[in-house]
Amino acid sequence: MSMQKSSDHELVKLYQAGTQQALEELIRRHKRSIFSAIYLIVRNRPLAEDIFQEAFIKIIHTLRSGNYNEEGKFGGWAVRVARNLTIDYVRKMKRDVTITDSEGNDIFNYIVIAEENREDKLMQSQTERQIKDLIKYLPEEQREVLILRHWGDLSFKEIADKTGVSINTALGRMRYALNNLRKLMVEKGVQI
Repeated sequence: MSMQKSSDHELVKLYQAGTQQALEELIRRHKRSIFSAIYLIVRNRPLAEDIFQEAFIKIIHTLRSGNYNEEGKFGGWAVRVARNLTIDYVRKMKRDVTITDSEGNDIFNYIVIAEENREDKLMQSQTERQIKDLIKYLPEEQREVLILRHWGDLSFKEIADKTGVSINTALGRMRYALNNLRKLMVEKGVQI
């Protein structure tokens, strides 16, 4: 059986049975999307490469231990593992690492990783409610992409497939949604 023609599910089973080439094929298939997910957060190639290696160590450990649960697609799961590791890294570094959006603004101006206490939870809940209320004012296409991405945890490819548009269109709608949401927050006096 050719590794390239095998499904991700088959490759996982082959790797768990001891076929090293199955893991190599999984890495080859998904390395770009996994690396991109990391790089988009840290915007630092050497750091992204380090986190990428850590992510695959964790993925390999999970596969070997038999704890991989085929609830969704392997690629989406692997990207979530990498994204979660990246977010954990950023949290550990607190504000030592500057992460910027496409316009060069520090994303911590928009997102606050708060210590877990009652007051912070209350404020976060109130802010989330205000943002959800503002999302209603976005055009339908922008609102749909934003909801699918942030609350549905879908990749842009999955969003493009689900909405019947290209990945570039989905990315564009997301960019416009975030820009419009920022403007609405200023207009309505919502602060994060």
